[in-house]
Amino acid sequence: MNARLQRIWVIVRLSTAFAVGWWAGWGWGLMTLALQSLVLGLGFVQLRWVNQPAPGWGDLLRAWVGEVVASELAFSWRQPWREGAFPDHLPAGATTGVLLVHGFMCNRGRWNGWMARLRTQGVAYVAPSLEPAFGSIGAYADEIEAGVQRLLAHTGRLPVVCAHSMGGLALRAWWRRYGAGYAQAPRAITLGSPHQGTRMAALGLGLNATQMRRGSDWLAALPALPDVDCFWTPCDQVVNPAPTAIQPGARSHRVDAVGHMGLVHSDRAWMCLQAALQR
Repeated sequence: MNARLQRIWVIVRLSTAFAVGWWAGWGWGLMTLALQSLVLGLGFVQLRWVNQPAPGWGDLLRAWVGEVVASELAFSWRQPWREGAFPDHLPAGATTGVLLVHGFMCNRGRWNGWMARLRTQGVAYVAPSLEPAFGSIGAYADEIEAGVQRLLAHTGRLPVVCAHSMGGLALRAWWRRYGAGYAQAPRAITLGSPHQGTRMAALGLGLNATQMRRGSDWLAALPALPDVDCFWTPCDQVVNPAPTAIQPGARSHRVDAVGHMGLVHSDRAWMCLQAALQR
């Protein structure tokens, strides 16, 4: 569903920009196409007041530029058109596995860069596209469990579970439902996940957005992940205030001058995954 919605949005943006360019001049058409990036910039400006201590203007500018690239790559190419470019990978003889869980309004194409690298390394991975797009986060637990079981059966050990944004809460919902069936907890890595809710969820659509709001009863009832690394950034325009991306008791990793979508492209996050696989 998310892929279809994003394909429609890409076509609408391009058609509108072409129409404006044809009627008023191609410079105006390009400006129309750039409106999304300009609106995105407002999300970074507000962080000067939301996060304390405030990130510097230089960091915010670098984060915004990187986020424009990361967002266009995700929402205009990989997720709408390349969702199935890298199928789940269960190579013969694999002894390690990774479960990749995307966030709100995304699909498995969010992880195309990681999947390509894992495939080269011979690491098994499963990356579901969580549906329904605007349903309860708790409803995603069954699909996560199916992925964990596939990897466990193939490699003989629990996978490392990696999640971006809302996916971190989906992991916690999975652990609430299925954790009692495991003798130990899997190693988890979350990137910009609103473990303590986020102000920006008030602008989102659907039940899952409501569940991510600050002070949500649903969120307060979630158990913590026992073994987790939380990556966060003071330049996160989606999950803020910034400390809300840290689960209490977790190992936290601050990444500067990077936006919400850009966390998936962080070399530090990738190296953390590599260390977890070697362990």
